[in-house]
Amino acid sequence: MTVHLAILPILIPMLGGLLMMLPPFAGTTKYQYRRMFSLFLMLAQLACGVVLMTSVVTNGAIMYAVGDWQPPFGIILYVDQLSAMLVALGSFLGLGVTLYSFGGSDLEGKYFHSLIQFQLLGIYGAFLTNDLFNLFVFFEVLLIASYTLLIHGGGKQKTAANVHYVILNLIGSSLFLFALGTLYGITGTLNIADMAMRLGELSHSDLLIAQAGGALMLIVFGLKSAMLPLHFWLPQTYSVASAPIAALFAIMTKVGVYCIFRVYTVIYGDQAGELANVFRDWIWVFAILGVAAGTIGALASTNLRMLIGNLVIVSVGTLLIAFALGTPQAAAAGFVYLIHSTLVTAALFLVADMLSQQRGKALDYFVIARKIKQQSLLGIIFIVAAMSVAGLPPFSGFLGKLVILQSVTQNDQRLWVWTVILLSSLITIVALSRAGTTLFWRSAQGNDSDENVHVSRWQLCGAFMLLGASPILTIFGASVIEYANGAAMQLHDINYLIDIMNLNEEAK
Repeated sequence: MTVHLAILPILIPMLGGLLMMLPPFAGTTKYQYRRMFSLFLMLAQLACGVVLMTSVVTNGAIMYAVGDWQPPFGIILYVDQLSAMLVALGSFLGLGVTLYSFGGSDLEGKYFHSLIQFQLLGIYGAFLTNDLFNLFVFFEVLLIASYTLLIHGGGKQKTAANVHYVILNLIGSSLFLFALGTLYGITGTLNIADMAMRLGELSHSDLLIAQAGGALMLIVFGLKSAMLPLHFWLPQTYSVASAPIAALFAIMTKVGVYCIFRVYTVIYGDQAGELANVFRDWIWVFAILGVAAGTIGALASTNLRMLIGNLVIVSVGTLLIAFALGTPQAAAAGFVYLIHSTLVTAALFLVADMLSQQRGKALDYFVIARKIKQQSLLGIIFIVAAMSVAGLPPFSGFLGKLVILQSVTQNDQRLWVWTVILLSSLITIVALSRAGTTLFWRSAQGNDSDENVHVSRWQLCGAFMLLGASPILTIFGASVIEYANGAAMQLHDINYLIDIMNLNEEAK
């Protein structure tokens, strides 16, 4: 029975999203029913994620063959500690976003909750699949949902950003298909574990083709993760999206980062012969420059949402640094930082929206505007989020960056990593301090209009839920790091994956 848990994170949002498009949920006046059912679905997904984490720690990774078609030919779901952790993270984020949307933003479109479920369906599927073609399919599912969610609520800015977003992702999807065709043509498989076994046995001419296919996939994953130089779309796109959508999109870039960890550790890792770690040096350069570009962008931002979008780019660069270091210890440190950065940047998008509601036409721009009505409450929330994302103790950002710094073993790498991460943290503090000073202290006198509104309790509940995870991650830091170490060891143990898939020589 335990093995069937692997498919529940896909079935629950798929069936739930479809049901919410039918009576009694589809009517324009049925939003209360949609809210209750959506909340039930999110709690079920979170429970499923937690059970999966417990199961893989206790019993090891789970291989689920849909329709009982065995690898390498069937549709295979693979749940290890990393994918289970990311499913739980996605469901926790989805729950916080759903609660926040009950403040009124979900009323701007009657299919909002259905689209959230389809978005999560694609995200969970990308984390769970062990087949590159099915990874492409789940990419398309999450992208189609994101196209509609991005223009949720309407508006000229959202439409313009969505056009650019759609065009870029259509190009990325095309490149992904070219990469899959290239790799299938020389290996005869798209199963990740099976491809990892065959890559080291290719002839010299086929190795060049395999390298080209891997480079195409790196472009695709780089676009999805906003890796430099493919990061230019993110700040503007995230800054115009509705707050709960932007918060949910905080995990979208992590899907691309996850794919880089999975594909370039398993397929192009140490066992790949002449292609072993061939892309690691490229990613190292892009990661360092990505942190620098995101930090400069944060300092130059004109509004809080744009600043947060650039901080997402900083987090992606930091995660890619952890990958480029190439050790299980660095990967584990990256996983700890991934949890922190996803939840805190998502919470910051929600904070920016609550501030915008109380600043009138100035929204979250760094200009003089009327005084915020709930200044003390929102100020405390902003300070906690800012300290966490900047990496100040005792919050999770400090823990995440600390373990990454500790994972650096080579002196030449230590010079680059310590300098870039610490300098980025310092500049982030400056950028957030400037933002907070302008938003909370620089207000127009005598302009406290009755138009100021209190933020909804649902909105505060969603923001507190995501932000409250930061000190909790620190308090239980030892357990989090222990789990992340186990996830990293499983990821780097290719023989363990091959054994789970039963892809030994006799089976072949």
